[in-house]
Amino acid sequence: MKKVTGLGGVFFKCDNPKSMNEWYARNLGLATSEYGTTFEWRQADDPSKQGSTSWCTFPQDTKYFDPSAKPFMINYRVEDLAALVEELKKENVTIIDEIAEYDYGKFVHVLDPEGNIIELWEPAGEAAGDQ
Repeated sequence: MKKVTGLGGVFFKCDNPKSMNEWYARNLGLATSEYGTTFEWRQADDPSKQGSTSWCTFPQDTKYFDPSAKPFMINYRVEDLAALVEELKKENVTIIDEIAEYDYGKFVHVLDPEGNIIELWEPAGEAAGDQ
């Protein structure tokens, strides 16, 4: 089973998300909003398929990265999230929450061995058999 298919996003805590977004826009040309920015791209092996990678700043006091104490979170794009979660459970990986489903995909959070929170994302329309 193919597990991770790409990088879905990079999220990090900062003292002032608004000014950080402005700094990255001014100095590095990121088209930021209050939610950060999204990089859109096409898959190399099938240019008809589009994807995106998010870059987002969060306030220092966000609880979104809990229970990790780290100031960042990586989001990985995956195929067949439900099957992957079952595999991870068999490997005794710490699963933080249940799979949540939104218009733009399914998400679940897990911890790696050093306590880094990882967000796994199956984009909408990429479920097994949808390819």
